[in-house]
Amino acid sequence: MSMLIRPMTKTDIADIDERFAERGWPARTVVLRRYLSEQNSGQRKVFVAEMEGQVAGYVTLLPLALAGPFIGQLPEISDFNVFEKYQRHGVGSALLETAENMAAHQSSAVSLGVGLHAGYGPAQRLYIKRGYVPDGSGVWYQDRPLPMNATSLNNDNLVLYLSKELKKSTS
Repeated sequence: MSMLIRPMTKTDIADIDERFAERGWPARTVVLRRYLSEQNSGQRKVFVAEMEGQVAGYVTLLPLALAGPFIGQLPEISDFNVFEKYQRHGVGSALLETAENMAAHQSSAVSLGVGLHAGYGPAQRLYIKRGYVPDGSGVWYQDRPLPMNATSLNNDNLVLYLSKELKKSTS
């Protein structure tokens, strides 16, 4: 299967929403429109993986982290999704490689946050395999470090932050 990594286009919004609907997840139309607008204004890069003419996944890259321990310090990979049908075909690695290469133009490292529930399991494994390491600030909940013995919910707001050293881009 041939793969193409390219910037997001307006037509991708409906395709991505359709992939989410296939999984029983709510549409992300508003978020995706914001991403496209931010891409057009240079506030965010959005990379889409296409296989067999279908959207297989996407990832976004912020020039600087907006939350967490790397806020304002490192570029941040955010909202990384590879649709189930395309997992284990190199799509995630290709998307991350593209985002990391772009981040290397401005920084020697890149950051990301990953949820801790099992739904993030494939991403957690991929990040570790690609050399991401925890930053040491512990688990964050609702955009704040979670103190020892504190109560939280194991949902999308429970996050571990990771970073990866990058080789400086020469292109």
